[in-house]
Amino acid sequence: MKTSNILWLAPVVLLGWSSCHKQTKQNAVLPPTPVSVTDAKVAKAVYYDKYQGTVVALNSVELRSEVGGFITGIFFKEGEIVPKGKQLYEIDRRKYMAAYQQAQANLSSANANLVKAQKDVDRYNMLLKNDAIARQTVDQAIAAYETAKSQVAVAKAGVLSARTDLSYSIITAPFTGRIGISQVKLGAQVTPGTTLLNTISSEHPIGVDVVINEDDINRFYNLQKHSTDSTFRLQLSDGTEYKRSGKVLAIDRGVTSQTGTVKVRIQFPNDNDALKDGMSCVLNVLNEDSGDRVQIPFKAITEQMGEFFVFTAHDTIAKQNKVVIGPRVGSNIVIMSGLQQGDKVITDGFQRLRDGGRITLGNPAAATGGPGSPPAGATPPKSGLGK
Repeated sequence: MKTSNILWLAPVVLLGWSSCHKQTKQNAVLPPTPVSVTDAKVAKAVYYDKYQGTVVALNSVELRSEVGGFITGIFFKEGEIVPKGKQLYEIDRRKYMAAYQQAQANLSSANANLVKAQKDVDRYNMLLKNDAIARQTVDQAIAAYETAKSQVAVAKAGVLSARTDLSYSIITAPFTGRIGISQVKLGAQVTPGTTLLNTISSEHPIGVDVVINEDDINRFYNLQKHSTDSTFRLQLSDGTEYKRSGKVLAIDRGVTSQTGTVKVRIQFPNDNDALKDGMSCVLNVLNEDSGDRVQIPFKAITEQMGEFFVFTAHDTIAKQNKVVIGPRVGSNIVIMSGLQQGDKVITDGFQRLRDGGRITLGNPAAATGGPGSPPAGATPPKSGLGK
């Protein structure tokens, strides 16, 4: 019986001894992890917020005719700058010229009738004073005069209408701008208000439309009042930077309820015609947090669950710091909060670190194996960061 109990206890004793042995090995002090460090420095950080934009003409008009007919003249070169008032198209004017002349003739006839009616009134009034004519005849003459006067007004309106139609037969540039490719050719028939003839748009200055979140409205209202030459910069679709600076021209009247966004128009000079209506671009807006900021190498940042951390060296101990990051500036990144100037930031070797882990200055690339283990056959590096 005793022999049976001893045999049963033997495996239990061996298992317990093995567990204690493993625990003793785990509790052994791990060698420090070799790392590289650099100082957090304050440097000038000028950075911009990016908005996708579209170049738009500040003034653009589709040219359509107010009268019908056939195109009898085209007086411009497609794609050129046309001055305000320049004749662009002519629609067959013969019918409108004839209508105008007829209206003038009608006006002349109405004026003649008015003169005759005025003389009749004057004559009948003189006879009435001598009791040589009935009062009824005088009243009829006065009524005829008033009718003649209204006929003159109608004739004048007819002349004005005919002159307007005649003027519409010549289509002129409403403002100075660049005209596009003609949509009609000589001899084409034009339907009033329907047929598109061409499009003309202004080019200098020109606008860039961007859509911003409603949270940025106050920021752009402030920029509308106070901005500098460096506030707005434009990056073209080919990656080049537009050399001229812009300013806020207009902010839309309200927020789009479906998207919670607002349209903003930035005006840029365009005297060299580099910007064309419809071009895509990126509007860079100077961030108000630009200035002297703490910066560290971007490679020192780690992300965990949407939060950002860096390891800092405190003598021979690594401490994990939660930071709020800003934009990248070259190979560095701006730290908005979480670090101070002069903090020693671990840039290499932190992948094997935990908060409170032991560290030493060394070559992190030479470390292999498990966390904190030195290279096989190598002498463990000395602890301490060095003074």
